[in-house]
Amino acid sequence: MTAHATRPAERRQASALEAAGLTPQRTEGGAFCAVTAPHTGRSPNDKFIVRDPSSAGDIHWNRLNQPLEPEPFERLKALALTHLSGLELFVRDLFAGADAEHRFGIRFVTPNAWHALFVHNMFLRPSPADLASFSPAWTVLHAPELQADPAVHGTRSGTFVVIHFGQRTILIGGTRYAGELKKSVFTILNYVLPKRGVLSMHCSANLGRAGDVALFFGLSGTGKTTLSADPERALIGDDEHGWSDQGIFNFEGGCYAKVIRLSREGEPEIFATTRMFGTVLENVVVDPETRAIDLDSDQITENTRASYPIHYIANHVPGGAGGHPSHILFLTCDAYGVMPPIARLSPAQAMYHFLSGYTAKVAGTERGVTEPKATFSTCFGAPFLPLSPNVYSSLLGEKIATRGVQCWLVNTGWTGGPYRVGQRIRLGLTRAMVRAALAGKLDRIPTTPDPVFGVEVPLQVPGVPEGLLLPRGTWSDGLAYDAQAARLAQMFRDNFAQFQGQVHAAVGDAGPTR
Repeated sequence: MTAHATRPAERRQASALEAAGLTPQRTEGGAFCAVTAPHTGRSPNDKFIVRDPSSAGDIHWNRLNQPLEPEPFERLKALALTHLSGLELFVRDLFAGADAEHRFGIRFVTPNAWHALFVHNMFLRPSPADLASFSPAWTVLHAPELQADPAVHGTRSGTFVVIHFGQRTILIGGTRYAGELKKSVFTILNYVLPKRGVLSMHCSANLGRAGDVALFFGLSGTGKTTLSADPERALIGDDEHGWSDQGIFNFEGGCYAKVIRLSREGEPEIFATTRMFGTVLENVVVDPETRAIDLDSDQITENTRASYPIHYIANHVPGGAGGHPSHILFLTCDAYGVMPPIARLSPAQAMYHFLSGYTAKVAGTERGVTEPKATFSTCFGAPFLPLSPNVYSSLLGEKIATRGVQCWLVNTGWTGGPYRVGQRIRLGLTRAMVRAALAGKLDRIPTTPDPVFGVEVPLQVPGVPEGLLLPRGTWSDGLAYDAQAARLAQMFRDNFAQFQGQVHAAVGDAGPTR
């Protein structure tokens, strides 16, 4: 059996990119920029889990956790090995998990040097002593130019991301997008760690000067990376963490920041990394003559990225770990202009919003999206959760109760109206609200319940105009707000119907109040 070559349509697209000057290259500042077209994001419909007897009974099978039978997996694995055996290969042995008690050795095998650099940036780098005795618990076989045959391999297309828990093997092919390497590892940790009583989380984390830890949950584009990279607090990690009996620990050794329209003024720490040697940029437009990068351009995609080691952020936590969190913030980019910019959550409300995992996409981020589109991603990470959502929510609820964690809802989206009518809440104001919450400055501030969601909205925040805090008052037409709020509230109810009967009554009642 021979490997399938890159399809003619993909070769034509690659030629068009080259003609437009959109080819992989070193940039003016020293970073390397790769173009991953035609895939410029993950391919969730092409992700599979092998229906293996050792794990099949535990998997929450659904459209995001699609089964692949063992026989086609073996054929696909043999094809991948044959394909890779004819290529020059780059092998990286790395760790996932900053807590030595819960870390896993992972061997990445790839034919591309820049993908090897990507995983070197993103995961934890073993010491020479570690490498001398390194024994990988998992192996990732990465064949980005290999196309599967759906009729033979049981896939939906030529692209495949396949996880076999019994063999501890991941196969990735048909896509150059490097995020698949990162998120497939996150998926296996989301399977293994909860079985040990460790909560795996799609969140960023940072550390205050007093030793207080804050967690930031949020989907792409909500500000998870931006808000955690705060000059006043030390960064533990920007995306994936575990919460064990000892506290919080980063799964990774690097950051994977979204950089579309990144500014030197708003996000100076992340902006600086885009000019550093060793950073891997994905799908950022580069001037072919000057090699200057254009972070404002979405010519290739809105989903432009930068991968860099965490030590490129000067104010980071070297060990990648901290104590138990004092605060948890659920971030949403509400393009409907309904959610308050900050609100305090009760434990039941925290569980409701964790299970809901709400944000909204806006026009321009996806083909065909011309108005705000609600997105609900369970536990803020549904595509990466192989177990039942109740496993993760139960663990979080127990830890919040045991540690007395204060939870907040933060809207980084729109105010004064929906997208195209209102305006996005300025990053500086969101930072002021987050800093006030983490510093305890809102603990004694009077609050009022949001009329739609019932969350407690502070009536004052230092450095923030009071008129911004209550969403209805920011709209010129209060009745239009009421209609929009009712529409969004019904979306929440419709989404949460899947959990009714599976959660405590108090959690089910913690959603919209009207």
